[in-house]
Amino acid sequence: MIENAGSATWRSLGAAGVRLAYHWLDLRGNAIVWDGIRTTLPHAVEPGATIELDVDVLAPRPPGPYRLAFDLLEEHRFWFSEIGAATLDLAVDVAPRIAARRLAVHLHGPPDDATTAALAAQEEPLVEHEPTVVAHLVSGARPSPDWSRLVLDAHEEGWAAVGVAIVSDQRAPELGPWRGGGRNPRFGQPLLCPSLALEFQPSEHLGLPAYDGPDGLFDGRAAIRLPRRSGRRRS
Repeated sequence: MIENAGSATWRSLGAAGVRLAYHWLDLRGNAIVWDGIRTTLPHAVEPGATIELDVDVLAPRPPGPYRLAFDLLEEHRFWFSEIGAATLDLAVDVAPRIAARRLAVHLHGPPDDATTAALAAQEEPLVEHEPTVVAHLVSGARPSPDWSRLVLDAHEEGWAAVGVAIVSDQRAPELGPWRGGGRNPRFGQPLLCPSLALEFQPSEHLGLPAYDGPDGLFDGRAAIRLPRRSGRRRS
């Protein structure tokens, strides 16, 4: 519940006027996320009046202790805290995205010896039952030994989908954008051979399982090598 304790009416103008948002701060008060999701007032609020709002909040990354500071703003003009109003601060311990580090593999195609050996050599053993995330691979794919650890780290950090570098045993210029690099949350291509939270299903791109949606991370440090003849179809 919010009370207008001032002398001016809070205008409700959709994407303009007064709106409710929030800041995520670390324990020293430094801003981690300044511009939180906006909540529009359903109507103007007169001085002395109160209003109840349902608020959507997006947690920051990585998990850990934070301060959640609710703040009003006059959109495109100022935050109320900048002109002397107090924020409503709450101590919040953000939990990891996944409850346990349990990675399963869904293989698109019949298993082969190379893939089986690469999966058996993972730093973090894979599971068959009750996974928290599922990776979608193709027959013949050979993930690097640290692949399972890196994708689980990213999911634990808060990402719903994690894509990796794709290395091919043959010249495959169409795979150029996926050859490697660092971590990129704004990767401009679909994620290939992705690891996905359970509520998501893959699509297809270049004949490989893919993900092209929100809350995805490309981690070029983890790599999957594809065989010379993988049976991939171009799309």
